[in-house]
Amino acid sequence: MSTAVPESTARTADHLMILAAALLFSTGGAAVKLCSLNAWQVASLRSGIAAVALLLFLPQARRGWGWRTWLVSVAYAATMILYVSANKLTTAANAIFLQSTAPLYILLLGPILLSERVERRQIPFMVVLAAGLSLFFVGVQPVSATAPDPFRGNLLGALAGLSWGLVIMGLRWLGRDREAGAPVASAAAAVACGNVVACAIALPQALPIENVNIADWVTVAYLGTIQIALAYAFLVRGVRRVGALEVSLLLLLEPVLNPVWAWIVHGERPSAWALLGGVVIVGATAINTWKSP
Repeated sequence: MSTAVPESTARTADHLMILAAALLFSTGGAAVKLCSLNAWQVASLRSGIAAVALLLFLPQARRGWGWRTWLVSVAYAATMILYVSANKLTTAANAIFLQSTAPLYILLLGPILLSERVERRQIPFMVVLAAGLSLFFVGVQPVSATAPDPFRGNLLGALAGLSWGLVIMGLRWLGRDREAGAPVASAAAAVACGNVVACAIALPQALPIENVNIADWVTVAYLGTIQIALAYAFLVRGVRRVGALEVSLLLLLEPVLNPVWAWIVHGERPSAWALLGGVVIVGATAINTWKSP
């Protein structure tokens, strides 16, 4: 009797894994704000726990720690620290939407760093993304308990978009001219390595870590093991039989749900301009991804 899993069933399982990864990623903003530790402490502990969990969850993450992996990990570490810092200062919606402008920086820097030519059809997409980015700096966003310094948080969120763009380009660089399966191993190693670097960079600013309550430990443990490590484990396993286009579209669930969790948990409401900017960025990315050959 055959026990082989039908191809359609396997693909459905892969799609569900990618959606599960996006769902877990999306909880980061609300969880970061839930923790009373400062940004440096959250970033360091979150990444330290994530690094250990990734090495346990993903055997691929234990291989391929060459100099190129370390180089890409620096950009990843910057993204981790900037994202946490942005979330502590501005709304979760602003932080994730601004990080989602990464494609703009990829289009601008790709020709320089990857020697990949920008097609003429991508120029309108760049203009729309830039317009969406500018909307976050229109008007004055009100200060709130969960967004005490929106302007500075928005700047850090924009920098997170740049650093995340560098990570994506770095993973593309690692994946070139490799035998089948090696790019996945390189990506997993870069993510694990990046969390090690983020933990080390943030740790001096995080110390001393004193008077931490149980709720804070539970939150950072969740952020490291579930929101990062388990989500990446789902993603790595899910992308095996799913095309890049479908993966990109499925992962757009993250920026869509991120503000929802922040609203449910904290009652946080982004400004109208920020919501418009987010709709522009996510919508433009979805359309551009869908139309890509």
